[in-house]
Amino acid sequence: MGLIAIEGMQFYAHHGYYYEEQKIGSQYSVDVYLRADLTQAAREDTLSKTINYENLYLICEEIMEQRAHLIEHVAQKILDRIAIEFPNLMYAKVRVAKLNPPLKGTVERVYVSLEKEFKR
Repeated sequence: MGLIAIEGMQFYAHHGYYYEEQKIGSQYSVDVYLRADLTQAAREDTLSKTINYENLYLICEEIMEQRAHLIEHVAQKILDRIAIEFPNLMYAKVRVAKLNPPLKGTVERVYVSLEKEFKR
């Protein structure tokens, strides 16, 4: 089993519970961690035998463009889509962070992390 990770994907999106957050938008960071059998890809040097992280990025980009109230919802949508697109996964973890959230104090980020094991 192996791990494929794509960290620090940056998106400007309009997620938020409050109207102002949805109107103005904010900077977000997304991290995805996937566990799968990478044996064939490692031996054969063949892209079709692994998880193409370009496709993974495009999934995240598409979902980040869809407005949502909660980053929990965004993370779940990414997790669900990854499960469909990559049926050989054993495990997936998605973290969506809102950078510089509009709170009274100085906060670098808030994030939600969802994960799922697949019995395949």
